[in-house]
This record gives sequence, structure tokens and C-alpha cells, in this order.
Amino acid sequence: MQTTNSALKHFLLRLTLIITLVSILVSCQLAPSPTQNENTAIEKTAPPLPEIYQTDFLNPLDIPHTYIEPTCRSLRYKWSPFNSKPGTVVMIIMFKNINRGTADLPDSITVGDYLILMEQLEAQGFRAINAERLQAFMERNAPIPPRSVVLVQDGNQTAEYFDKNFGEYFARLNWPVVNGWVSEQNVDETLRLENFEMEYENFVDHQARGITPDVVLRDETAKTVIVRELQGSLTGFADQLGKKPNIIIWPNGGFGIRPIEAARQLKYRIGITQNPRGPIMFNWVPLADEVDPARPELIPEGRIVDPLMTLPAYPAEEALLAIDTARAVGNQAAAYAEANRAAELEYYNIVCADEYGPMPTPP
Repeated sequence: MQTTNSALKHFLLRLTLIITLVSILVSCQLAPSPTQNENTAIEKTAPPLPEIYQTDFLNPLDIPHTYIEPTCRSLRYKWSPFNSKPGTVVMIIMFKNINRGTADLPDSITVGDYLILMEQLEAQGFRAINAERLQAFMERNAPIPPRSVVLVQDGNQTAEYFDKNFGEYFARLNWPVVNGWVSEQNVDETLRLENFEMEYENFVDHQARGITPDVVLRDETAKTVIVRELQGSLTGFADQLGKKPNIIIWPNGGFGIRPIEAARQLKYRIGITQNPRGPIMFNWVPLADEVDPARPELIPEGRIVDPLMTLPAYPAEEALLAIDTARAVGNQAAAYAEANRAAELEYYNIVCADEYGPMPTPP
């Protein structure tokens, strides 16, 4: 009887082992084998990305906004050695009138203050760029000078005006001027020919400003007026200057969701406001999400969620004091980027390289 019990125990033990082995084999066959990407993810986890660079140099309500998604594309543009380095900063300065006389002119800067402003821009390492280079920098971080300035002259002006005020800087430093050209239907032919010649010389880079000098485009503006001004600029440029503008300099500082949507449909790529929020950088534009009680005249553009169509600009009268701010923002942003460089490149190599390719290396 004991022999029989012992044999039974051995049989049951062997049966249990067999069932266990069969279960293990079946589970191994059913479970999918990990892919190379899954193995990589198991072996190495991407580090968290840093928050967007913030600064105390600007008004607290002027908050930096980004505009490039997905993250992988922005990182590739940011860290490619063939692009602008992090911390490259742009000031946009809006000139209404440069007053060389004694009479009061609205929104004007005296010639003395203007000369000091231009002297300081040059002395502190700023270099002027045209609209095409601004667009390329903002969209894909194309190379521009580390401290750049866009000199915007608002409204139509004669060759004499441009020569007196900007001619020296174009001749000596090759600094262009961006002009907000009003495509009036009955524009003076002499004025048109002068501006056509300055465009051809790459001295004055004309961009759209509507077709009516006094118009203001807002959300409550009639659709027919919005289309008239934006489409009219495209038609006027083709007829008067033989080019297609990519930038809309919002006439008289007005803009809104509906004008911006219309501008996008008409293939405008950049919009410049008259809101002095601060300097701009690649994928970094200071905008306000709410009305500022201290500056109620400024339209909150952050809620529109299209930073490239609402780039801020300094009025000429405020630009001199803003030079130090722009330099400080650029330096601080460069240091912040360098402190996070290793983590961002590691993230790119783990998450982005398979789809976007390895980060380019210097030649």
C-alpha cells in the first residue's frame, strides 16, 4: 500500500511539472517579442523637457508664446548648427515720422533722438534685416545676426525722405528698411517709380499695409472692408511694385481674429502690430492674454493664438530705452538654452531621431 501511494505522489508531481512547463511555453508563444524601439524605451527614458524661457525684463502681462509644433521639429530648428544660435534676438521698430523740423508731428521722433537711436543700435551690435530674413528666422530659425533689428517705416514716403533718414546706413552698413506701403489706387506715378527703384536696389523692402491710409481693421470691421484692404494690397503690389508681399503691417495698429483669418487665407505669413511687448526670438513671442489696465489701448493678441501674425513692435520714441532690454533678454535666453542643451539633445536623440533624422553636425 505504501508503494502504491509513493508511486501516485511521484505521478502527480510529474504531472504538475508538465502542466507548469506547458503553461510557460504557451505564454511565451502568445506574448509578442519586444521591438527595437520598445527595447530602447525600456533601456533609456527621455528626460523631461524644460519649461519655456521666462524673463523678468518684460511687463508681467506680456507672456512668451510658442508657435511651432511638434516639439521634435522645433528642437531640430533650434539646435541645428546651420541655424541661428539660441538667444538670437530681434527688435522691430516702427517709425511713423522722423521730424527734421520744429513743427509738431503726430507719433514722431525728432531727428536728434533718431540719430542717437541709430548710433546705439550700431554700437551695441545690432544689424538690420529685411522682411524675408525675418520671416525665415521666425519660421525655421534661419541664420541672421545674433542681434537683429527690423526698421519699419510706416506709410508711403518719397525717395528724398528715405535717402535723408536711412540712406547713410544703407550705403555704409547695408541696412535695409521695411516699408508699410499703402497700395492706393491712384498713387502718384513719380512716387511709385521712386519706390520701385528703391525696391530694385534692395534699399527699401515694401510690404503690405492695405490700400486706405486711415483704415483700421478689427473684428467688427465689415468683411468687405477686410477683403478690400488685404486683397487690394496683393493686387496693388502686383501692379505697382511687381512683387508679392508676405508680411502685413497692420494699418494703424488694428487687428483681430477675423482680419488675421482672412490674411492667412490670402497667404500672408507674418503680421506686425504696433504693440510694444518686447523683442522676439525663434518660437518665442511676448504677447498679452488679457487687457493691461496700465496700457488699455493695446489689443490682447495672445488669445488669438497666432503669434506669427501678431509680432510686437516698438514705437521709435520708445526704442532707445528698449535696446538694453533686448540685449538682456537675448543673453539670458542664450544662457538658459545652454543650461538645458544636453537634456534637449538627449530627448531629441531618443524621441525624434528615428522620424526626423539625427541632429546635423557642423561641417
